[in-house]
Amino acid sequence: MNKLTRKVNCPTCQKIVAWTAENKHRPFCCERCKLIDFGDWATEKHVIPGNEIIDPDIDEDHQLQ
Repeated sequence: MNKLTRKVNCPTCQKIVAWTAENKHRPFCCERCKLIDFGDWATEKHVIPGNEIIDPDIDEDHQLQ
């Protein structure tokens, strides 16, 4: 890592990570942190704020589970 290499904090563990093509997990430091973050999105611990979108083609009695 040279002086001109951009460095970011891993979103999961905050470890400093080089933002380079060689880092296949960027912006994460490793596969583990990447999967932890994915799991947080999958279990809705992370959400993007906004209004709920209602699909008019699905009535209340036949909603997808």
